[in-house]
Amino acid sequence: MTTADPSYQHSPEARALARSLWESLEVVHTPVYFSSAVADAGRAIGLSDRMMSYTAMRTAPLGVLPPEVVTAVLYGFSPQLVAYGVKAAWEATTPEVALEMTQTAATSLLTNLFDGLDAEVARAAELAREAALLHPILGRPLGAAWASVDWADDPCLVLWQAATRIRESRGDGHLAQLVAADLDGVGSHLTLAGDSQKLRERYSGLRGWSEPEWEAGAGRLRDRGILDGDGALTDAGLALREHIEQATDDLAAEPWQILGVAAAGHLEDSLRPLVERVAAAQIVPRLLTRRVLGDAHPERT
Repeated sequence: MTTADPSYQHSPEARALARSLWESLEVVHTPVYFSSAVADAGRAIGLSDRMMSYTAMRTAPLGVLPPEVVTAVLYGFSPQLVAYGVKAAWEATTPEVALEMTQTAATSLLTNLFDGLDAEVARAAELAREAALLHPILGRPLGAAWASVDWADDPCLVLWQAATRIRESRGDGHLAQLVAADLDGVGSHLTLAGDSQKLRERYSGLRGWSEPEWEAGAGRLRDRGILDGDGALTDAGLALREHIEQATDDLAAEPWQILGVAAAGHLEDSLRPLVERVAAAQIVPRLLTRRVLGDAHPERT
């Protein structure tokens, strides 16, 4: 399906569908990174801090690889933080044990969250699995790694596995767009909403970038006309970021078109009550659930 815009292969509607399904499935995938119960399960196998646990849970299907390779797929993290996470995680445990822990903990977490929604989970798992099998793995190392994991029997875990395969395949495509735009890890953050002290404070601990690295990254973007002197995105910067997001959607659109708009709509309908449960539990950042639920998002208690 082509459009009048030669930049993209798929229509705006197809791109929007790919994005909306990703947003809903992301809510199913991400609770494992924020749940205290999952963190406790990680500590039980020796993953004693957030970066060790995150690195192990997200990259276990890749096996033990040099930090430089893991940095390539964890694009927005500083190489120093990734190197620490890789070394510490695989000194404490093995990829096989970490994968088993992650999937067991994800099953328990989602089973509790989605209690009483068995029909919705089963339907969502069936459709999401079908969609995941359509998502490409060529040139998508993390998506391919998760595609190598055997499917489970439990519907909650099947849904989580499918969400993970889809988000990592899409994520690898997103990294290709960042590379094409000549944006490094720092630039990938600074082009979201511009440079600010709040952004630096938020992401320094989570992503490991130092103040000099933020400064150097912001300087490169100013030199390119992407940021202005106050750190705000210029018109060119806004256009670049919008193109990256649209191109990411475009690369992710084909599987959903093959699945079919009707089936994709059924999946989205099945996911809606599940997203509402995650939102009500207040496990993940509100941004993730609010972009799906909009004005229907529950107020924080």
